[in-house]
Amino acid sequence: MGRNALPARCVITSVRRMTVFPSIEPYETGLLDVGDGNRIYWEANGNPDGKVALCLHGGPGAGGMRGARKAFDPALFRIVLFDQRGCGESVPSAADPSVDLASNTTGHLIADMERLREHLGVDRWLLYGGSWAATLILAYAQRFPERVSEIVLISATLCSAAEYDWIYGGGLRPLYPDAWEAFVAAVPDDDVLAGYEKLLASPDPAVREQAAADWCRWEDAIIAHETLGRPGQYGKQLDVVAMVRIIVHYARHQAWLADRQLVRDAHRLAGIPGVVIHGRRDLSCPLIYPWELVRAWPGAELTIVEDSGHTGSPAMGEAIGAAVAKFSPPGL
Repeated sequence: MGRNALPARCVITSVRRMTVFPSIEPYETGLLDVGDGNRIYWEANGNPDGKVALCLHGGPGAGGMRGARKAFDPALFRIVLFDQRGCGESVPSAADPSVDLASNTTGHLIADMERLREHLGVDRWLLYGGSWAATLILAYAQRFPERVSEIVLISATLCSAAEYDWIYGGGLRPLYPDAWEAFVAAVPDDDVLAGYEKLLASPDPAVREQAAADWCRWEDAIIAHETLGRPGQYGKQLDVVAMVRIIVHYARHQAWLADRQLVRDAHRLAGIPGVVIHGRRDLSCPLIYPWELVRAWPGAELTIVEDSGHTGSPAMGEAIGAAVAKFSPPGL
Protein backbone atom coordinates (compact mmCIF):
# COMPACT_ATOMS: atom_id res chain seq x y z
CA MET A 1 0.00 0.00 0.00
CA GLY A 2 1.37 3.40 -0.96
CA ARG A 3 2.56 5.89 1.62
CA ASN A 4 -0.49 8.09 1.26
CA ALA A 5 -3.02 5.33 0.69
CA LEU A 6 -5.71 4.84 3.29
CA PRO A 7 -6.88 1.49 4.57
CA ALA A 8 -10.36 0.46 3.60
CA ARG A 9 -12.56 1.70 6.41
CA CYS A 10 -16.15 2.18 7.45
CA VAL A 11 -17.02 4.70 10.15
CA ILE A 12 -20.14 3.56 11.96
CA THR A 13 -22.61 6.39 12.43
CA SER A 14 -25.87 4.51 12.86
CA VAL A 15 -26.78 1.03 13.96
CA ARG A 16 -29.48 -1.57 13.77
CA ARG A 17 -29.94 -4.27 16.36
CA MET A 18 -27.24 -6.93 16.25
CA THR A 19 -28.27 -10.55 16.03
CA VAL A 20 -27.20 -12.21 19.26
CA PHE A 21 -27.58 -15.95 19.12
CA PRO A 22 -28.93 -17.80 22.14
CA SER A 23 -26.64 -19.13 24.82
CA ILE A 24 -25.67 -22.73 24.12
CA GLU A 25 -23.78 -25.42 25.93
CA PRO A 26 -20.81 -27.22 24.35
CA TYR A 27 -21.40 -30.60 22.79
CA GLU A 28 -17.82 -31.63 23.54
CA THR A 29 -15.16 -30.54 26.03
CA GLY A 30 -11.72 -31.72 27.04
CA LEU A 31 -8.38 -31.04 28.69
CA LEU A 32 -5.61 -31.28 26.11
CA ASP A 33 -2.11 -32.12 27.32
CA VAL A 34 0.18 -29.56 25.68
CA GLY A 35 3.33 -30.46 27.58
CA ASP A 36 5.34 -28.74 30.31
CA GLY A 37 2.78 -29.99 32.82
CA ASN A 38 -0.01 -27.95 31.23
CA ARG A 39 -3.44 -29.09 30.12
CA ILE A 40 -5.66 -26.60 28.32
CA TYR A 41 -9.42 -26.62 28.55
CA TRP A 42 -11.25 -26.57 25.21
CA GLU A 43 -14.83 -26.87 24.08
CA ALA A 44 -16.77 -27.19 20.83
CA ASN A 45 -20.22 -25.69 20.33
CA GLY A 46 -22.83 -25.46 17.61
CA ASN A 47 -22.82 -27.59 14.48
CA PRO A 48 -20.14 -30.32 14.45
CA ASP A 49 -20.18 -30.15 10.63
CA GLY A 50 -20.22 -26.35 10.42
CA LYS A 51 -17.52 -23.88 9.48
CA VAL A 52 -14.90 -23.81 12.23
CA ALA A 53 -14.41 -20.59 14.18
CA LEU A 54 -11.77 -20.45 16.92
CA CYS A 55 -12.53 -17.80 19.55
CA LEU A 56 -9.59 -16.56 21.61
CA HIS A 57 -9.87 -14.69 24.90
CA GLY A 58 -8.03 -11.57 25.90
CA GLY A 59 -5.88 -10.71 28.86
CA PRO A 60 -3.55 -12.48 28.44
CA GLY A 61 -4.81 -14.68 31.22
CA ALA A 62 -8.48 -13.65 31.32
CA GLY A 63 -9.77 -17.12 30.42
CA GLY A 64 -13.23 -18.46 31.06
CA MET A 65 -14.91 -16.01 28.67
CA ARG A 66 -17.69 -17.86 26.87
CA GLY A 67 -19.71 -14.94 25.49
CA ALA A 68 -18.09 -15.27 22.05
CA ARG A 69 -20.41 -18.22 21.39
CA LYS A 70 -23.28 -15.76 20.92
CA ALA A 71 -21.62 -14.00 17.98
CA PHE A 72 -21.88 -17.07 15.76
CA ASP A 73 -24.92 -18.86 14.36
CA PRO A 74 -24.70 -22.29 16.00
CA ALA A 75 -26.50 -23.83 13.03
CA LEU A 76 -23.71 -22.71 10.68
CA PHE A 77 -20.55 -22.74 12.79
CA ARG A 78 -18.53 -25.19 14.81
CA ILE A 79 -17.49 -22.76 17.53
CA VAL A 80 -14.29 -23.71 19.35
CA LEU A 81 -13.05 -21.97 22.49
CA PHE A 82 -10.08 -22.69 24.73
CA ASP A 83 -8.48 -21.26 27.85
CA GLN A 84 -4.84 -20.35 27.41
CA ARG A 85 -2.18 -21.74 29.71
CA GLY A 86 -2.53 -20.90 33.38
CA CYS A 87 -6.05 -19.47 33.36
CA GLY A 88 -9.74 -20.27 33.17
CA GLU A 89 -10.34 -24.00 33.39
CA SER A 90 -6.86 -24.88 32.16
CA VAL A 91 -4.50 -26.40 34.70
CA PRO A 92 -2.42 -25.61 36.61
CA SER A 93 -3.55 -22.09 37.49
CA ALA A 94 -1.06 -19.24 37.43
CA ALA A 95 -2.71 -17.95 40.60
CA ASP A 96 -0.45 -20.40 42.44
CA PRO A 97 2.95 -18.67 42.70
CA SER A 98 4.68 -22.06 42.63
CA VAL A 99 3.51 -22.52 39.02
CA ASP A 100 6.47 -21.68 36.80
CA LEU A 101 5.55 -19.35 33.93
CA ALA A 102 8.71 -20.05 31.93
CA SER A 103 6.70 -22.27 29.59
CA ASN A 104 3.90 -19.73 29.23
CA THR A 105 4.95 -17.58 26.27
CA THR A 106 3.46 -16.47 22.97
CA GLY A 107 5.39 -19.21 21.21
CA HIS A 108 3.97 -21.84 23.54
CA LEU A 109 0.42 -20.56 22.97
CA ILE A 110 0.90 -20.68 19.19
CA ALA A 111 2.05 -24.29 19.51
CA ASP A 112 -0.98 -25.03 21.72
CA MET A 113 -3.30 -23.70 19.03
CA GLU A 114 -1.70 -25.95 16.45
CA ARG A 115 -1.93 -28.95 18.74
CA LEU A 116 -5.61 -28.20 19.35
CA ARG A 117 -6.25 -27.83 15.60
CA GLU A 118 -4.68 -31.21 14.94
CA HIS A 119 -6.51 -32.79 17.87
CA LEU A 120 -9.85 -31.60 16.49
CA GLY A 121 -9.04 -32.58 12.92
CA VAL A 122 -9.45 -29.04 11.58
CA ASP A 123 -7.80 -28.04 8.31
CA ARG A 124 -8.44 -24.28 8.41
CA TRP A 125 -10.36 -22.07 10.81
CA LEU A 126 -11.65 -18.54 11.17
CA LEU A 127 -9.89 -16.74 14.02
CA TYR A 128 -11.87 -14.35 16.22
CA GLY A 129 -10.91 -12.33 19.29
CA GLY A 130 -10.16 -8.99 20.85
CA SER A 131 -7.52 -7.09 22.79
CA TRP A 132 -4.62 -9.48 23.62
CA ALA A 133 -6.33 -12.13 21.49
CA ALA A 134 -5.53 -9.99 18.44
CA THR A 135 -1.81 -10.26 19.17
CA LEU A 136 -1.99 -14.03 19.52
CA ILE A 137 -4.17 -14.40 16.43
CA LEU A 138 -1.80 -12.34 14.29
CA ALA A 139 1.29 -14.13 15.59
CA TYR A 140 -0.31 -17.51 14.85
CA ALA A 141 -1.60 -16.47 11.42
CA GLN A 142 1.78 -15.09 10.40
CA ARG A 143 3.37 -18.40 11.42
CA PHE A 144 0.68 -20.64 9.89
CA PRO A 145 -1.18 -18.62 7.22
CA GLU A 146 -2.23 -21.77 5.41
CA ARG A 147 -4.32 -22.77 8.45
CA VAL A 148 -6.38 -19.55 8.59
CA SER A 149 -9.47 -18.87 6.49
CA GLU A 150 -10.45 -15.41 7.81
CA ILE A 151 -9.73 -13.14 10.78
CA VAL A 152 -11.96 -10.87 12.87
CA LEU A 153 -10.12 -8.65 15.37
CA ILE A 154 -11.77 -6.39 17.95
CA SER A 155 -10.11 -3.63 20.03
CA ALA A 156 -6.75 -4.94 18.90
CA THR A 157 -3.48 -4.56 20.73
CA LEU A 158 -0.22 -5.47 18.98
CA CYS A 159 2.09 -5.53 22.03
CA SER A 160 4.64 -3.08 20.66
CA ALA A 161 7.04 -1.25 22.96
CA ALA A 162 5.10 1.99 22.47
CA GLU A 163 1.84 0.33 23.51
CA TYR A 164 3.31 -1.13 26.68
CA ASP A 165 4.90 2.21 27.54
CA TRP A 166 1.59 3.96 26.95
CA ILE A 167 -0.35 1.85 29.42
CA TYR A 168 2.27 0.69 31.94
CA GLY A 169 5.13 3.15 31.47
CA GLY A 170 3.44 6.44 32.22
CA GLY A 171 2.09 7.37 28.81
CA LEU A 172 -1.43 7.73 30.19
CA ARG A 173 -0.31 9.60 33.30
CA PRO A 174 -1.27 13.07 31.92
CA LEU A 175 -4.88 11.91 31.55
CA TYR A 176 -5.10 9.93 34.81
CA PRO A 177 -2.53 11.38 37.24
CA ASP A 178 -4.51 10.27 40.30
CA ALA A 179 -5.03 6.70 39.13
CA TRP A 180 -1.43 6.48 37.92
CA GLU A 181 -0.08 7.68 41.26
CA ALA A 182 -2.09 5.01 43.08
CA PHE A 183 -0.94 2.37 40.60
CA VAL A 184 2.78 3.04 41.04
CA ALA A 185 2.51 3.69 44.78
CA ALA A 186 1.66 0.04 45.28
CA VAL A 187 5.17 -1.06 44.33
CA PRO A 188 8.49 0.06 45.83
CA ASP A 189 10.46 -0.32 42.59
CA ASP A 190 11.02 2.29 39.92
CA ASP A 191 10.32 -0.55 37.49
CA VAL A 192 6.56 -0.91 37.88
CA LEU A 193 6.32 -4.27 36.10
CA ALA A 194 9.18 -5.78 38.11
CA GLY A 195 7.57 -4.55 41.32
CA TYR A 196 4.21 -6.11 40.55
CA GLU A 197 5.88 -9.33 39.46
CA LYS A 198 7.52 -9.60 42.88
CA LEU A 199 4.27 -8.95 44.73
CA LEU A 200 2.40 -11.54 42.66
CA ALA A 201 5.08 -14.11 43.50
CA SER A 202 4.66 -13.56 47.24
CA PRO A 203 3.94 -16.65 49.36
CA ASP A 204 1.33 -14.55 51.20
CA PRO A 205 -2.05 -14.81 49.40
CA ALA A 206 -3.17 -11.48 50.87
CA VAL A 207 -0.21 -9.74 49.21
CA ARG A 208 -0.97 -11.37 45.88
CA GLU A 209 -4.64 -10.48 46.07
CA GLN A 210 -3.90 -6.85 46.97
CA ALA A 211 -1.43 -6.51 44.10
CA ALA A 212 -3.97 -7.92 41.65
CA ALA A 213 -6.65 -5.55 42.98
CA ASP A 214 -4.32 -2.53 42.67
CA TRP A 215 -3.44 -3.53 39.11
CA CYS A 216 -7.09 -3.94 38.14
CA ARG A 217 -7.99 -0.55 39.59
CA TRP A 218 -5.56 1.02 37.13
CA GLU A 219 -6.88 -1.00 34.20
CA ASP A 220 -10.45 -0.14 35.16
CA ALA A 221 -9.65 3.55 35.57
CA ILE A 222 -8.67 3.91 31.93
CA ILE A 223 -11.90 2.35 30.69
CA ALA A 224 -14.17 4.05 33.24
CA HIS A 225 -15.37 6.56 30.62
CA GLU A 226 -16.75 3.74 28.45
CA THR A 227 -20.33 3.98 29.68
CA LEU A 228 -21.68 2.24 26.56
CA GLY A 229 -19.36 -0.71 27.12
CA ARG A 230 -18.31 -2.64 30.20
CA PRO A 231 -16.50 -0.35 32.65
CA GLY A 232 -15.02 -2.18 35.60
CA GLN A 233 -14.54 -5.43 33.73
CA TYR A 234 -10.98 -6.12 34.92
CA GLY A 235 -11.84 -6.29 38.58
CA LYS A 236 -14.82 -8.52 37.81
CA GLN A 237 -12.76 -11.36 36.34
CA LEU A 238 -13.19 -14.73 38.03
CA ASP A 239 -9.49 -15.15 38.88
CA VAL A 240 -7.79 -11.77 38.90
CA VAL A 241 -4.60 -13.08 40.51
CA ALA A 242 -3.97 -15.56 37.69
CA MET A 243 -4.89 -12.98 35.06
CA VAL A 244 -2.70 -10.18 36.44
CA ARG A 245 0.25 -12.49 37.04
CA ILE A 246 0.11 -13.59 33.39
CA ILE A 247 -0.39 -10.03 32.10
CA VAL A 248 2.69 -8.85 34.01
CA HIS A 249 4.71 -11.84 32.81
CA TYR A 250 3.89 -11.06 29.17
CA ALA A 251 4.39 -7.32 29.56
CA ARG A 252 7.82 -7.85 31.14
CA HIS A 253 8.89 -9.70 27.98
CA GLN A 254 6.94 -7.62 25.43
CA ALA A 255 5.07 -10.83 24.59
CA TRP A 256 8.32 -12.29 23.17
CA LEU A 257 7.83 -10.25 20.00
CA ALA A 258 10.30 -7.97 18.27
CA ASP A 259 9.12 -4.38 18.30
CA ARG A 260 6.41 -3.78 15.67
CA GLN A 261 6.87 -7.36 14.50
CA LEU A 262 3.20 -7.92 13.77
CA VAL A 263 2.97 -4.85 11.52
CA ARG A 264 6.28 -5.55 9.82
CA ASP A 265 5.26 -9.12 9.03
CA ALA A 266 1.66 -8.34 8.05
CA HIS A 267 2.52 -9.11 4.43
CA ARG A 268 2.45 -12.78 5.47
CA LEU A 269 -1.32 -12.39 5.84
CA ALA A 270 -1.81 -11.73 2.13
CA GLY A 271 -4.71 -13.85 0.93
CA ILE A 272 -6.37 -13.99 4.36
CA PRO A 273 -9.45 -11.72 4.45
CA GLY A 274 -9.68 -9.74 7.66
CA VAL A 275 -11.86 -7.22 9.45
CA VAL A 276 -10.38 -5.11 12.25
CA ILE A 277 -12.97 -3.34 14.42
CA HIS A 278 -11.80 -0.57 16.73
CA GLY A 279 -13.31 2.17 18.86
CA ARG A 280 -12.05 5.71 18.39
CA ARG A 281 -12.40 6.27 22.14
CA ASP A 282 -10.18 3.32 23.06
CA LEU A 283 -7.52 4.66 25.42
CA SER A 284 -6.21 1.21 26.35
CA CYS A 285 -5.26 0.44 22.75
CA PRO A 286 -5.13 3.64 20.69
CA LEU A 287 -6.47 3.53 17.15
CA ILE A 288 -3.10 4.29 15.52
CA TYR A 289 -1.88 0.73 16.02
CA PRO A 290 -4.68 -1.14 14.22
CA TRP A 291 -4.60 1.65 11.63
CA GLU A 292 -0.96 0.87 10.90
CA LEU A 293 -1.69 -2.85 10.87
CA VAL A 294 -4.39 -2.53 8.21
CA ARG A 295 -2.16 -0.31 6.06
CA ALA A 296 0.35 -3.18 6.00
CA TRP A 297 -2.13 -6.08 5.65
CA PRO A 298 -3.24 -6.71 2.07
CA GLY A 299 -6.97 -7.26 1.90
CA ALA A 300 -7.87 -6.18 5.44
CA GLU A 301 -10.63 -3.74 6.31
CA LEU A 302 -10.76 -1.37 9.28
CA THR A 303 -14.09 -0.47 10.88
CA ILE A 304 -13.82 2.57 13.16
CA VAL A 305 -16.62 2.79 15.71
CA GLU A 306 -17.00 6.41 16.74
CA ASP A 307 -18.76 5.95 20.09
CA SER A 308 -16.82 2.94 21.35
CA GLY A 309 -13.88 2.47 23.64
CA HIS A 310 -11.99 -0.73 24.41
CA THR A 311 -14.98 -2.58 25.86
CA GLY A 312 -17.46 -1.92 23.09
CA SER A 313 -20.82 -0.29 22.48
CA PRO A 314 -24.03 -1.22 20.66
CA ALA A 315 -22.48 0.14 17.47
CA MET A 316 -19.42 -2.03 17.94
CA GLY A 317 -21.68 -5.01 18.49
CA GLU A 318 -23.33 -4.30 15.16
CA ALA A 319 -19.93 -4.04 13.47
CA ILE A 320 -18.92 -7.39 14.94
CA GLY A 321 -22.14 -8.95 13.73
CA ALA A 322 -21.57 -7.59 10.24
CA ALA A 323 -18.02 -8.96 10.16
CA VAL A 324 -19.11 -12.43 11.27
CA ALA A 325 -21.98 -12.39 8.76
CA LYS A 326 -19.55 -11.50 6.00
CA PHE A 327 -17.63 -14.70 6.65
CA SER A 328 -20.62 -16.92 7.44
CA PRO A 329 -21.26 -19.93 5.21
CA PRO A 330 -24.58 -20.31 3.38
CA GLY A 331 -27.35 -22.00 5.31
CA LEU A 332 -26.89 -25.71 5.75
